[in-house]
Amino acid sequence: MPFTPYHLGPAIAIGLPFRRFLHTPTFLVASVVLDIEPFLVLLMGLNYPLHGYFHTLIVAAVTGAVLGSLASLLEGTLSPLYRLLLLEGDAKFKTNTFAISGVLGTVIHVLLDAPLYPDILPFYPLAVNPLYDPGVSLQIYSLSFWAGVFGIIYYVFMIISSLYRRKVGRTGRYQ
Repeated sequence: MPFTPYHLGPAIAIGLPFRRFLHTPTFLVASVVLDIEPFLVLLMGLNYPLHGYFHTLIVAAVTGAVLGSLASLLEGTLSPLYRLLLLEGDAKFKTNTFAISGVLGTVIHVLLDAPLYPDILPFYPLAVNPLYDPGVSLQIYSLSFWAGVFGIIYYVFMIISSLYRRKVGRTGRYQ
C-alpha cells in the first residue's frame, strides 16, 4: 500500500481483539516495518525494486521472527508502556508468541500488498506474482480503512471500559 498506515487498520482490528493470544505491540510494528524498504528506495533513489526482498514471504517471515525475538528481549523494559496503552493484558507471553506475532504481521503485510503491486514477488525465488490483481485494489483499501475504523472504535471502547472499571474498582460502585 502506498501509505503504510493503511496496514495498521487490519493490524489493530486483529491485534486488539486477540491480544490475549498475540503480542499486539509486536504485531502492530510487524505490520508496518516492511515499508521501510520502499521508503528507503524512494528516499535514497536506489536502483532497487520498490518492493524488493523484504516483500517476499520468506524474508518477511524471517524479519517477523527476528522482530518478535527483539520484542521478547525488550518486553521487560517496554511492558509498562504497553500496559498503559492497553496493548497488553496480564498474560505472560512465551518467546514463540512474540515470534508468531511478528511473522503474522509481516506475512499479512505482504499478502495485502501482493495484489496491488506487480513488482512484489511473494513466492520468491518464483519470478512471478500470482496474487497480482489490480482490480481488487479498491476492495483492499476499503477493507484496510474499515478495519482501521473498527480497530479505533474497539480501542476507544477498551479505554472507556478500563476507565469505568477503575472508577468502580476504587469505590465498589460507580459515582
